[in-house]
Amino acid sequence: MENERISLPVVALRGMTILPEMVAHFDVSREKSLQAIDQAMTEGEKIFLTGQYEIETEDPDVTDIHRIGCIATIKQIVKLPKKISRVLVSGEQRAELIDLEFKEPYLRGMVAVREDVDTSWEDTGAEQSPLNLEAMVQGLRDIFKEYMAKNPKIAKEFSDQIDQITNLKKMVNVINANVPMSYLEYQEFLEETNLMKRYDKLAYKLVNEIQVLNIKEELQEKIKERVDKNQREYILREELKLIREELGDENQLSDADEFQQKCDALEAPDEVKEKISKEIRRFRNSMNNPAESGVIRTYIETMLDMPWDHMCKEHKDIAYAKKILDEDHYGLDKVKERVLEFLAVRALTKNTDAPILCLVGPPGTGKTSIAKSLAHALKKPYVRISLGGVRDEAEIRGHRKTYVGAMPGRIAAAVKNAGVKNPLLLLDEIDKVSNDYKGDTFSALLEVLDAEQNKNFRDHYLEVPLDLSEVLFVTTANTLQTIPRPLLDRMEVIEISSYTENEKLHIAREHLIPKQLKKHGLKEKQLSISKKALWKIARNYTKEAGVRQMERKIADICRKTAREILEDKKKAVRVTERNLEHYLGRELFSYQMKNDKDEVGIVRGLAWTSVGGDTLQIEVNVMPGEGEILLTGQLGDVMKESARTGISYIRSVSSEHKIDEKFFKEHDIHIHIPEGAVPKDGPSAGITMATAIFSAVTGKKVRADLAMTGEITLRGRVLPIGGLKEKLLAAKNAGILTVLVPKENKADVEEISTEITKGLEIIPVSHMDEVLKLALKR
Repeated sequence: MENERISLPVVALRGMTILPEMVAHFDVSREKSLQAIDQAMTEGEKIFLTGQYEIETEDPDVTDIHRIGCIATIKQIVKLPKKISRVLVSGEQRAELIDLEFKEPYLRGMVAVREDVDTSWEDTGAEQSPLNLEAMVQGLRDIFKEYMAKNPKIAKEFSDQIDQITNLKKMVNVINANVPMSYLEYQEFLEETNLMKRYDKLAYKLVNEIQVLNIKEELQEKIKERVDKNQREYILREELKLIREELGDENQLSDADEFQQKCDALEAPDEVKEKISKEIRRFRNSMNNPAESGVIRTYIETMLDMPWDHMCKEHKDIAYAKKILDEDHYGLDKVKERVLEFLAVRALTKNTDAPILCLVGPPGTGKTSIAKSLAHALKKPYVRISLGGVRDEAEIRGHRKTYVGAMPGRIAAAVKNAGVKNPLLLLDEIDKVSNDYKGDTFSALLEVLDAEQNKNFRDHYLEVPLDLSEVLFVTTANTLQTIPRPLLDRMEVIEISSYTENEKLHIAREHLIPKQLKKHGLKEKQLSISKKALWKIARNYTKEAGVRQMERKIADICRKTAREILEDKKKAVRVTERNLEHYLGRELFSYQMKNDKDEVGIVRGLAWTSVGGDTLQIEVNVMPGEGEILLTGQLGDVMKESARTGISYIRSVSSEHKIDEKFFKEHDIHIHIPEGAVPKDGPSAGITMATAIFSAVTGKKVRADLAMTGEITLRGRVLPIGGLKEKLLAAKNAGILTVLVPKENKADVEEISTEITKGLEIIPVSHMDEVLKLALKR
């Protein structure tokens, strides 16, 4: 039945629903809501309260709020700081919002009271008799009292109030308003105008809540029983221990007692000992829980195995160190010099603060073996950690011990394996570390490799500070490009460059051949390899900066020699330049030698690769066309930009060299670098491409015995480049006589050994004018 419409102020509630017979308070801070409450107070304290669909809506309209709400009486208003009012209301009647009359300066709407439209049973449609209604009231009262007994949150005084209610509708409304529910459940009850349906819903809700509380009670009882059982077992264990002591049976020490004895004897800081003792106490109390005691046991054993304050004596004999380094490595003078300087300072100052050495160079140049020799020279334990492909931060810092299968990180595990707190730790391939969603591995290494921070390195598994300041860290990398700047800043970089052929020859004779003879069970007199054969292996069978491939080729010769000695009964085998092909097959590599004659548009450039230097023959053709520039040979973006820069420079100076203004509009320029399957990139071929383009445009020939390297700018300046040693080696191998290098690389030229520069005329240049004068035939 619809009653008369009433015009009332409206307040939209966030996350809250008011029911008839409910007394509740809420805070109001919106200006419209504050004004609506003030207006309601002046009109007789009546207000219409309804809920918003979305809590985030700041300025609700009629479409943003529930149509069914509650007419309430304002009982009290308390002013709070920051323009907030706390309003106490008493819900009275269910009502429907017909429409909003206006929204400013507050919400006001036309509402109609909604009485219960049907009080009959849903299936029969028959009205309830007074006897049935009384039974329903009594039944609901009994269910609610049972619920009250289980739920301590409802005040006990409420029981007397329920006893005095005889009307079913009032009983349903009062209980509904006092049973904790979500505001959405309250809204469902508010919108239900059928009393019988509300009665059914409420009874079902109460019975369901009683079952949940019963289950909760049973669980709490089981937990209490288990705790009591643990206490009983603890008392019995203590009594058993006392009986053993009385009988003098002292040999049967428990694991916990053994751990405690080891802890007392451990050389470690007090903080560590306290942590171990605490875990031992936990271990004693968890004897009846195999899973928990297993985790704690592993943790205690790990902590007891760590060399907290146990150090090895450091050997500081410089002469001995020099002897070891010279025995193990040929060449590498700069590296050896820096290592010996470091040892000398360490011996004089007795200071353990050591720089973190980062050995950078191509593969196979002896970075890892240098670290091994350093450990041998210092007589320190040597531990190698390979960081290649590590992408999980937990690999460095460890896992929390609460995880299944948790373990310390690689750093802590390496110190544990070394058995002392001051080993030599080699972090191999630090440039191959990668990151993913599991964390930033490089950032985890920052603390490890910082002398100021690693005194208190925290491994997630150990949970106590681990002092890494005594550890001598050595890292290796093939390139510095992938190492973040903050990490690189913590390390002292020592570059190990490519070996010359002469160095490879010495390394092979002094180290590789004796090592492989021993490995293959051969004696020195059974196999000899001539000097020229070794030179040919280095030149035509391997193409590398280091000596790994060369060692493999020597191993191939050793295997074939062993077979010949056994099958053909040979007493000795001599490998020379002539019979080398019999043992290693045909030659794998050949150097592109300098051209026989001077040509137009062909210039020899120099390149650096990860396996040493190489020469690039840059070819340029000019054809009639529409000014198109073609670049082929798998050139990278930087190299393409260098080519365009070179063309722009030549166009800018075309008038000086009497090149027709229309030339570049009427001709296509094609730049090609042979070996098209090999990707090429970098700016160091800038002056080479510019010279080749100039030669092709002007028709002037370029010297065949000349090579060049350098970056070019738009104004023709020549900028410095890297990898000069490898590039000069490649030029020498190709039979080049003159090399043009940037003037700013002059200092690098002076550092290169005369073995490489001998026979090469190295001319420093600073501008393209100089390059063109020297390279072009007049």
